[in-house]
Amino acid sequence: MVTNRLWRTLSAFNRSTRSWEPIPLRNRFSPTLRSIDTFWTHGLSLISWNIDAFSPRPVSRAKLILSHILEESKSPDILFLQEVTPEVRASLLDDARVRAVFLVTDAEDEMSFEDVPFATMTLLSSTRFTSGLDSQKEGDGIEGGEKFMLGRVSRVILPSKCRRDALYVDIIPPISPGTVFRLISDTLHYRAHQMEILANVLREPGCSGGIIAGDFNAISPEDDGLVDKNELVDAWVALHGRADLDGATLDKVAMMGLKAKEMEVLRPGTIEVPRPGEKPVEILWSDHCGLRCTFTI
Repeated sequence: MVTNRLWRTLSAFNRSTRSWEPIPLRNRFSPTLRSIDTFWTHGLSLISWNIDAFSPRPVSRAKLILSHILEESKSPDILFLQEVTPEVRASLLDDARVRAVFLVTDAEDEMSFEDVPFATMTLLSSTRFTSGLDSQKEGDGIEGGEKFMLGRVSRVILPSKCRRDALYVDIIPPISPGTVFRLISDTLHYRAHQMEILANVLREPGCSGGIIAGDFNAISPEDDGLVDKNELVDAWVALHGRADLDGATLDKVAMMGLKAKEMEVLRPGTIEVPRPGEKPVEILWSDHCGLRCTFTI
């Protein structure tokens, strides 16, 4: 059982007060209500992107990545961002597009970004997720007007030299209020130990599974089998097989109790970096590609 956690919340932007305000969450769920008689399935889309905290012009690069994500036809239901610096966090919270359509972690204070070079953030589409206390409205683009309810939000403190953590949000399908799935975003360093911790988080009482996505691609031979060792499903391998190497060096999406439907790589563009007395150079938006994954619960 993981006990070293920092409880957080999700916030929505209030246009009347011009401020981010925490939304009420379901902080408890029943581990006894884990199945229903009627078969049901729900689809969700996820984009996960390590936006690179250390290259020049982090705010400008993050804005380009966000534009690339939001200005195409398949804007995600779930957006995981890793290596978010305090300056990038402030830029995201000030972005009109984010304010209009997303519920955001860590808008209530800067606690998770203090004394660390970067942290993770999760953004959830307000058309797909609700606090559960909001009235359910029909005609919002979701079949039957139903949304996923939101449960607890927490940072799991991971053993590392630089206070790395994993950020998770509990989501509850609208037709099965006792069934909980977890969305976990991470940037792992000591991969073997940290992956074991996160796999156990998905197996806690009352949790029916979930998704772990972020920067935990294999950096040593021992890392290759970590997803299988922890009895998780590598979404890329499930869809493309091990022989397709296009995703071999990319970040990963691992699942438990979910089914991957589609997965694609999002390539970063370039940005110009001025250099005093020299010609400017072009660098990639990030040293990581993004991953888009659609899956069903």
